[in-house]
Amino acid sequence: MMVRFSRVFAAFLRQKDWSSKFTTVKCSSTKAEPRLHRMEYQDAVCTLNTLQTNACALEQVRRERGHPQLQLQAMRGFLERAGLVVEELDHLNIIHVTGTKGVNVRLHRTNTEKLRFSDWILQEQHEFVHDAVQDNWELGNLRLHSPHLVQVRERIRINGKPIGKELFTKYFWQVYGRLYETKDTHGGSMPAYFRFLTILAFHVFLQEKVDLAVIEVGIGGAYDCTNIIRRPWVCGIASLGIDHTSILGDTIEKIAWQKGGIFKPGVPAFTVKQPDGPMMVLKERAKEIGCPLWVCPELEEYPADSGPLRLGLAGHHQRSNASLALQLSHSWLQRRCLPDQSIPSPADESKGVSPAAGFQPSPIMAKGLEDTAWPGRTQTLKHGPVTYFLDGAHTTRSMLACVRWFSEVASQHERTTCGPVVRVLLFNATGERDSAAMLKLLVPCHFDFAVFCPNITEAIASCNADQQNFNVSVENMLTRCLDNQRSWRLLNGQEEKPGAQLLISRDALPLVAAERCSKTLVFPCILSALQWLSQGRDSVLAHPDKRVIPVKPSVTAKAAPLRDATGIHVLVAGSLHLVGGVLKHLDPSFAS
Repeated sequence: MMVRFSRVFAAFLRQKDWSSKFTTVKCSSTKAEPRLHRMEYQDAVCTLNTLQTNACALEQVRRERGHPQLQLQAMRGFLERAGLVVEELDHLNIIHVTGTKGVNVRLHRTNTEKLRFSDWILQEQHEFVHDAVQDNWELGNLRLHSPHLVQVRERIRINGKPIGKELFTKYFWQVYGRLYETKDTHGGSMPAYFRFLTILAFHVFLQEKVDLAVIEVGIGGAYDCTNIIRRPWVCGIASLGIDHTSILGDTIEKIAWQKGGIFKPGVPAFTVKQPDGPMMVLKERAKEIGCPLWVCPELEEYPADSGPLRLGLAGHHQRSNASLALQLSHSWLQRRCLPDQSIPSPADESKGVSPAAGFQPSPIMAKGLEDTAWPGRTQTLKHGPVTYFLDGAHTTRSMLACVRWFSEVASQHERTTCGPVVRVLLFNATGERDSAAMLKLLVPCHFDFAVFCPNITEAIASCNADQQNFNVSVENMLTRCLDNQRSWRLLNGQEEKPGAQLLISRDALPLVAAERCSKTLVFPCILSALQWLSQGRDSVLAHPDKRVIPVKPSVTAKAAPLRDATGIHVLVAGSLHLVGGVLKHLDPSFAS
């Protein structure tokens, strides 16, 4: 597949006159071969990528949706082949969480932020727990719901930091080797990408003896590969919305039923406030399973001596995430440090749910909320005259939150800038996302330029295995960019020029150049887009180590407003993969 990638990508570059100094990517095929004698990190990641059968895995989930035990049974089988058993997971002290990328009317975005709040609170509580239980402890975290930004190691963390390359490589080959050695006796089956990462995380946490593991669901809950967990300490459900409808159902009530599948008998669970329909479903699920369910209070209901609680993550939608994180952390700390206390039942047994009480957060908890940081979510980076606003919003509901955040923070920056500011949108979307709907929400931001590119960080001889995606062809990626460009033109009242239709042949990419409109451009990779929109005014991108990608003089001429402006404000949104690729170039620490 990657051979075809190189050939087709080179054809596109030749059409754009970008080929003279642009080396195409050369990587290995997705066909897996055991390389157990090679213990290098990149070998491990390349081998992991051979399991990127996400589309096939999703189709299998759809087929087995009526038989959830088949999926969980398959996961247990893979776990045992890797040398683990479900009973071992009982010793991990797990907090199990789920949510939806889409959000409710309060513009809460994703359970990832809630996880991050929990991480920081629990890390800040280290000394408290140490004093209480006379034991050193470590926090492990598995994050499947959102893609990694730059390196796959970000998905498996210990004490808030991605596991090191050596540790990842060591444990990867241990797990992969056991699965590969037994595949012939199991019909040649190997776990798909997310299943493998889940098994790997369990193995890492058990081997490293973490004292608490925060495990995030991949898709849904009831049928998710993480739901082989039998005895979590506490469960949490963030705000719900419509997403993955082909798997979870086409109504928010059906999705709520799936999310409630992580409830376990006698295990306390917390949820943020939900619309009436899904809240009723969660209540019924909790009552059916025998799980005490609590609804988190508003953040204002937590008494604090030093004034209102301050959050490190921007956006009003983070307030319910913070409340849920407080309740999950508080519940675990109480049960861990005060094990003799029984779990209280909800006040209204008939409804199976009660409002959780707001408690006074300790100074350590408050500091955890304030210090929380999460790259790629409502993040601002200022590089001289160029300011980047990065947000991984990739659904219409999360884009609403992004637009609100960007409008507020960009306006604040512009009020303090003495001179003209040019606004630039850098956008891409993947999968089945409704790009046109997201772009429509961005129109009121009044961008001077809209730039589109695929989630290809750069085209160089040495490929970055961490950011390879074998589930989509380069033709499809660039076609999607051109479709987004057309949507943006139409949304801004600009008619399509004659002859600008997509022209796809067997061995070539779209023949449409990046010159159809003075305010919209398409570039073949993230680096070329960043170099054009920054016009040499970002010292990081202008570093001698960065390969300069030449463009036509006519394309360069269009950038005159960028060269003349006092400031350039760039919103990067639509895809977490895009944001990760941008961060790889803007923040060298991510590359290491």
